[in-house]
Amino acid sequence: MTKKVVLLDYGSGNIRSGERALQRVGADVTVTSDYQQSLNADGLLVPGVGAFEACMAGLRAVRGDELVDRRLTGSRPVLGICVGMQILFAKGIEHGVETDGCEQWPGTVERLQPQTGEPVPHMGWNTIDVPTGSSLFEGIDKERFYFVHSYGVRDWQLNDTRESVRPAVTWSEYGGDRFVAAVENGPLSATQFHPEKSGDAGAELLANWVRSL
Repeated sequence: MTKKVVLLDYGSGNIRSGERALQRVGADVTVTSDYQQSLNADGLLVPGVGAFEACMAGLRAVRGDELVDRRLTGSRPVLGICVGMQILFAKGIEHGVETDGCEQWPGTVERLQPQTGEPVPHMGWNTIDVPTGSSLFEGIDKERFYFVHSYGVRDWQLNDTRESVRPAVTWSEYGGDRFVAAVENGPLSATQFHPEKSGDAGAELLANWVRSL
């Protein structure tokens, strides 16, 4: 059965490339900000490009924060991409401005601090360190993914020792600065990189997510 995926349109994100990427892996994709349609879909993809504060304002304007929370309460899958991942954390700090996020995970989105002189933003292809047993990265081995960001989560703060509920956290590194590249936490998944711009590896990741719906 074809899975129905809503790509949430809240005024932030590369909507069309995400739509095409999901269609290529067999999803029935609708781009909308409609609350009920987004709530009832098999999967919800939350994109995001730009500033944390602006994305949160756009998300709240369409009740997206409430939508994410309600879907997760009902164990209905959500995937966040780039700033769409960042806003799932407790807060973001950009240019001295602190903004509350969706608070699905503790932690702060902050400016990257490469130690070896690399420029910010971190832009281009990079490797990742995937934990054992990842479902999102199943069948994807030693691949590179495409990143475009100046901010990230550099300290993972949700440390549950119970293996059955412990999130799978994927890391990457830029100029010696380690940051969260992806998270899998029950029905909630997210990537800092752009799978829709990451070639075959990104397509396989999206296919894995759609198959899990």
